[in-house]
Amino acid sequence: MSRVGRLIDHVGIFVEDIAASRRFYKAVFGSLGMEMEENGDDFWCDEFYVSPKRKSPVSCLHLAFQAADEAMVQAFWEAGLAAGGRDNGAPGLRPYHDRYYGAFLLDPDGNNIEAVYHGPTTRTADVIDIERIA
Repeated sequence: MSRVGRLIDHVGIFVEDIAASRRFYKAVFGSLGMEMEENGDDFWCDEFYVSPKRKSPVSCLHLAFQAADEAMVQAFWEAGLAAGGRDNGAPGLRPYHDRYYGAFLLDPDGNNIEAVYHGPTTRTADVIDIERIA
């Protein structure tokens, strides 16, 4: 049995050719019965985001982990710095929505790793248990 829904908040990638990626992901999302949303060059489906590659020390991957509260975001940032990560945005509110509290680190390979707390929420379940049927 697998337990899912506790770690990953969202994933983002940065691509060289946004038009080619838009065609590709629109086709594969459609084949899975999912619709793509767009805003300018950026597009996404569910919690998977695609943006044009930017000139920066960050790799092509952005990965955000769920945090249970603001203190956990702070602990993530401090632990990452102590373990050799590089600061890419100290803990604090972000403009994505009014309760978005996140912190960003670059891991040893330059991947942009985030912990985020979205404020108090009600969930239908803390986790989902998945059992494979033989």
